[in-house]
Amino acid sequence: MSTDTIKNARTFRAFKSRNYRLFFTGQSISLIGTWMQKTAVSWVIYTLTHSTFMLGLTLFASLFPAFIFSLIGGVVSDRYNRYKVLLTTQVASLIQAVLLAILILLKHYEVWEILTLSVVLGIINAFDVPARQSLVYEMVEDKEDLPNALALNSSMVNLSRIVGPALAGLVLEGIGDGACFLLNALSFVAVIISLLMMKLPQYKHVIHKKNVFGELKEGWAYIKSTPSISFVLIMLALVSLLVLPFSTLVPYYARDVFHGTATTFGVIDSFIGLGAFLGAIFLASLKSGTDLRRILFLNTLIFGAGLVLFSHEHIYWLALLFVTVAGFGMMSQITVTNTIIQTTADPKMRGRVISFYALAFFGMQPLGGLLVGTISKYIGPNDTLMAQGMAALLLGGIHWRFLHKEKLKKQQAMLLDNDRKFQTA
Repeated sequence: MSTDTIKNARTFRAFKSRNYRLFFTGQSISLIGTWMQKTAVSWVIYTLTHSTFMLGLTLFASLFPAFIFSLIGGVVSDRYNRYKVLLTTQVASLIQAVLLAILILLKHYEVWEILTLSVVLGIINAFDVPARQSLVYEMVEDKEDLPNALALNSSMVNLSRIVGPALAGLVLEGIGDGACFLLNALSFVAVIISLLMMKLPQYKHVIHKKNVFGELKEGWAYIKSTPSISFVLIMLALVSLLVLPFSTLVPYYARDVFHGTATTFGVIDSFIGLGAFLGAIFLASLKSGTDLRRILFLNTLIFGAGLVLFSHEHIYWLALLFVTVAGFGMMSQITVTNTIIQTTADPKMRGRVISFYALAFFGMQPLGGLLVGTISKYIGPNDTLMAQGMAALLLGGIHWRFLHKEKLKKQQAMLLDNDRKFQTA
């Protein structure tokens, strides 16, 4: 067997599980539609308002509800049948997408109507994310394949980010914005079918003696007592607040820096996705036992460097190269954090811990979107994006300091252990 064959087998080993294959297929189709809708919403809002602040407000409207309800979503994931919770959220997402498509197709819509439906989707996602992420653990038969499954999830998300925005740009120009929203609605049918075809272990109902708030308190206490989880969550929250909302400024670069159209916007977004996809494939190919915290530290630096280089670049092909580098680094913030949580957390706590992950990811981004939109009004989008890149570099330095301290603690522990053995002997 050749080296390439062995590597490919390692990269896609989670596909041995039938349920995961079904999940991957359905989600792949659905996510392409999701990214088409995200691209279309940003373009429609910017075309109507010509305001980077409104782009930030749009991000806020779609993500902030997840910040409010994600903790409750985590408790629901731990208390009830995750499969049924996920099926319910996907049906609800389908209904939301249909309503938005009808609104756009009728051509009589206001910004507030789009924002309202974005809020509805945010509430649905607050319950969807903890259930979906936790259920992946149950889909994978060999639990050693879990890190690979999570990395493949990221490759799926980011491959759809390549295809979705590019396809959205073509559809926006060739057919119209309504078609983007309609195609997204149709894409949810695929994931619902894939869920109905799964054969998961029979759900065993567990009696919960504590109420919702008691279980939230228990989850919070667990996270505080587990530094390996709490640190990566804090880092994700800071990156989500200060750096990840850079995507809200992409329509400005497409329209005002490179003097392009909706297709230009789609291409830039697709190159971000290309970088993230390559990063996800890189993660999926890593050997078991790789130090993921070190990977996260290095990729945070890559993320920051890519944004700094992209921020003031006016040569289009160079800008695409730099934004691809940023996308590569960006991917680790989400995937590695999720992998560390999934492989470290107690199974009984997994839903609640993932809800805090969703809180850090979805909760900080909308606040960051408002922050980025506001700052860009005063110092300009280019300098704002450069500041975001510098923030990523600073956070990478903080991460290195944490890793260095952890290494010293391990060395001291080994020395103490050796001393005890010597004294005993």
